[in-house]
Amino acid sequence: MESGKREEAGPSASVSTIVREEKKQEKMMNQKEEDEGFDYEEEGFDEMDQENKRVFENFNPGPLLPLKEQIEKDKEDESLRRWKEKLLGCLESDLNGQMEPEVKFQSIGIISSDFGELNSPLPITEDQSKRVLFSLREGSDYRLKLTFTVLHNIVSGLAYTNTVWKSGLQVDQSKGMLGTFAPQRESYVHTLEEETTPAGVLARGIYTAKLKFEDDDKRCHMELDYSFEIRKRS
Repeated sequence: MESGKREEAGPSASVSTIVREEKKQEKMMNQKEEDEGFDYEEEGFDEMDQENKRVFENFNPGPLLPLKEQIEKDKEDESLRRWKEKLLGCLESDLNGQMEPEVKFQSIGIISSDFGELNSPLPITEDQSKRVLFSLREGSDYRLKLTFTVLHNIVSGLAYTNTVWKSGLQVDQSKGMLGTFAPQRESYVHTLEEETTPAGVLARGIYTAKLKFEDDDKRCHMELDYSFEIRKRS
């Protein structure tokens, strides 16, 4: 592949690519179980990860199609049709031709050994965003938990950026991938990667943060401003 060239997906890539990728991931998981104990680092798999990252960064999703049109494509492929049904379920009421996927976030929670789990419904008001949403002890582990629904179309490559400030200075930024999600009646529940609060006198105090969610097409599905506190471990 020539340097800088972006890979284009075909018009029906949204569903078909996801289905094939699910099959591929399932096969990889089975292979991983068989290969337990294999030294991937010694065999040069770190280089493969870097190559996969480069290909992913150069990937350009194809044109967005209505969900109904995506379902009707590749009808002659029985295997692909069954996987589409499994992936998408039966959502006839949502097949309205709307192109843009919509992600509705219903709640945000925090899981910590300090207090178990706390959940807050979304959206939060501007007044709530200025108040402390949760407090954590210094040096404690925690994870953020999101509950959301997807409407109208497949949302591809939903990712988050969580930026944190203290006294007006940016002190941390974490990024991660949630994945690709099809419309369904049930809510999705996703827990972000575990993080650890800093420790020490300078680490204690009130922090402000912005949690942002975007998909592959740079659609912003939510920006959440919130505050939290790190307090002394007693």
